[in-house]
Amino acid sequence: MPVFAPPLADHLYTLYDLLDFETHAQLPGFGHCTRDVIGAVLEQSARFSSEVLYPLHRSADEEGVHFDSGVVTTPKGFKEAYRRLVDGGWPALTASPEHGGQGMPHMVNVLFEEMINGANLSFGLFPGLTRGAYVALAQHGSAEQKALYAPKLASGEWAGSMCLTEAHCGTDLGLLRTMAAPNGDGSHALTGTKIFISAGEHDLTENIIYLVLARMPDAPKGTKGISLFLVPKVLVKDDGSLGARNAVACGSVEHKMGIHGCPTCVMNFDGATGWLVGEPHQGLKAMFAMMNTERIAVGIHGLAIAEASYRNAAAYARERLQGRAPGGARDAGEPADPIIVHPDVRRMLMTQRALTEGCRMLALWTAQALDVSERHGDAAVRKQAGDMVALMTPVVKAFLTDSGVEVANIGMQVLGGHGFIRANGQEQYARDVRITPIYEGANGIQAMDLLGRKVLHLDLFGSFATPVEAFVGRHEGNDALAEFVEPLAASFDLLEDATRVIRERAGTHPEEVGAAAVDYTRLLALTAVAYLFARAADVSLPRSNAGFHRAKLATARFFMQRVLPDSAALHAKILAGAGPAMEMDEAMF
Repeated sequence: MPVFAPPLADHLYTLYDLLDFETHAQLPGFGHCTRDVIGAVLEQSARFSSEVLYPLHRSADEEGVHFDSGVVTTPKGFKEAYRRLVDGGWPALTASPEHGGQGMPHMVNVLFEEMINGANLSFGLFPGLTRGAYVALAQHGSAEQKALYAPKLASGEWAGSMCLTEAHCGTDLGLLRTMAAPNGDGSHALTGTKIFISAGEHDLTENIIYLVLARMPDAPKGTKGISLFLVPKVLVKDDGSLGARNAVACGSVEHKMGIHGCPTCVMNFDGATGWLVGEPHQGLKAMFAMMNTERIAVGIHGLAIAEASYRNAAAYARERLQGRAPGGARDAGEPADPIIVHPDVRRMLMTQRALTEGCRMLALWTAQALDVSERHGDAAVRKQAGDMVALMTPVVKAFLTDSGVEVANIGMQVLGGHGFIRANGQEQYARDVRITPIYEGANGIQAMDLLGRKVLHLDLFGSFATPVEAFVGRHEGNDALAEFVEPLAASFDLLEDATRVIRERAGTHPEEVGAAAVDYTRLLALTAVAYLFARAADVSLPRSNAGFHRAKLATARFFMQRVLPDSAALHAKILAGAGPAMEMDEAMF
């Protein structure tokens, strides 16, 4: 029987014991974030996810969305669930109080999004995209745009969606053709077709606010000629009331491998009225506010599915009887032992657990830096934190989604044939999570952003290296922590060496960056997670007499001994260079 049970004890441990949320809550604007308040928010998030969203998880997958003449109807139960989401104030969790939001830390939102997406990823996409649109508008919209649209997006009364991709171009947005012609009254008429638009059309809200990339008539070629436009599905009057339907419509919805409850749309803009957001030809700068929000959010999707898959696999392994334990029968009164006694099943479960807990720590550590970058009183501290967020955003997106796929596949393997059939839920996790390494910039693109831009061009590596080196130096000679610190130090040395080698080669052999990027991203991610597990061990060692902390130490040991050794292989692959990938003639493929 599939289960869904958010790990609230682990959430609170990571927030308070590992990342010192008590001190974090002293940042300006977080005075209301007492431990009692945060505990209540997490408990209510878990209840909403478990009682409202999870019961729709499988039924929405089987029903899917309905499309008829441009109208998209979401699966049964979604409208009521969305109304309860809005009534509960959940979309406004991190929105600014000036827009009716609650001003909660990004760290709390990470855990909320983990829960709702683990319960029902298709549903979670709707408020997630709306939050991204709100962030972009709050940062780059005009005062009039913020006043008219931000409160409605913050509350979830209206939904948001971003429209980037076109049929002839994906990541290479410099090739896009959608045009925006001035109307003479400050608005523009947008004409073009966008594809792969998640939640582009639906029946959950009476209006959808599209953020659309397009070119103005005088735009230069390439990415320097892209502008961002706000295009409402239903035009909004000056007093905030709704007017006529805009000239934008859904042409079709895609038939997909997973996330069947969320429509992926072809959107046609036929002279639709839109308004410029930010400066002309600076659309990517404004859109990246939404894209970076979504990249972290998609990383959380990977974490969410990993957590759900692990919990289901562990529950199954405790109940499924098959074979006997290597050391002899555990229960002679039963015909067989539960499969959790078998070392290979333990290996799979521990891999799931280590990756899931590591992903959660990495996401929360990054969200903590994001809060600091926005709110700390010292400009130098804000910049350092902002550099860390910029560096880690592609890592969070890539590593968490890759891990989500890996953990979901391991979950299917734990269940064996029962994982391959629909009744037990594991195959849906594998199908739903598979899109996450692809959208919001495929993980190869994330890797190129990390290595080519963030490390080599912007030189942000030090924002990560500084706390790691300080931790290792502080615990040098600590015998009790050596089993955690020494593997971390070794992995960090490999990462530093890989960074040096790629930097030396890149000037004369530009292929080296692309050839190394994916392996480098995973090497940095594993090192970052090792750092966080070492910190967790430092927290839990003094309390190792408690079962919860013994489990934390066991998970940290497994990561250090059975996952982190991949760092050596990644380092070797990076040093092998681009030659093995590039030497074969193209015609031979």
